[in-house]
Amino acid sequence: MEIFNPKPEFAIRDEEALRGLFEPTHALAIQKCQNTLGRHAQEFIRRSPFLCIGTQSSNGSADVSPRGDPAGFVKILDERTLAIPDRPGNNRLDTLVNILANPNVGLLFIIPGFDDTLRVNGTATLSRDPGLLERMRVNDRVPKLAIVVTISEAFMHCAKAFRRSHLWNPEHFQDRSGMPSLVKIILDETTGAPADASAMRKIDDDLEADYKRTLY
Repeated sequence: MEIFNPKPEFAIRDEEALRGLFEPTHALAIQKCQNTLGRHAQEFIRRSPFLCIGTQSSNGSADVSPRGDPAGFVKILDERTLAIPDRPGNNRLDTLVNILANPNVGLLFIIPGFDDTLRVNGTATLSRDPGLLERMRVNDRVPKLAIVVTISEAFMHCAKAFRRSHLWNPEHFQDRSGMPSLVKIILDETTGAPADASAMRKIDDDLEADYKRTLY
């Protein structure tokens, strides 16, 4: 694939040039931003089984990580504080290390079947409070720590992106077999996947077994 080099004459370099491309936002888009969780935002969070958390490292590199559990897994501690359990993963710890270096986080809460989303921005700390972790127990296992977020901004986000993408429309669902398995993709891009199909199936089966064993 040929390397793409953006033409500098078309680059947007300041906010004035950016805003000149768009109509002014309407007042409600500004007024909807709240610094606490109202009753509707709280209900949205209680219904949500999935969120994405955006963080930045000390040098400014960005990261977005998915988090999922049974609906209500994020605990509302008060109208300005949330707690997110940290479940077992691959131990890269990208999100957690970033929070230690730069506490600013952005959350996007998603509910299956809902086209609108809830955005929450704030600052995060990492907590090992036993009482808090006990509230997050699933399958008799408590998380090692919780991400505690102090909210600075919360607002509902409109449905346009989800409607454009037809995310929840079964007619637009894609067949997962159209791409290689997760493990094969990783092996293809690193050490190389085995050419023998049965060996590759064994690796895929091992991953599925690991999912079942280490989900919590």
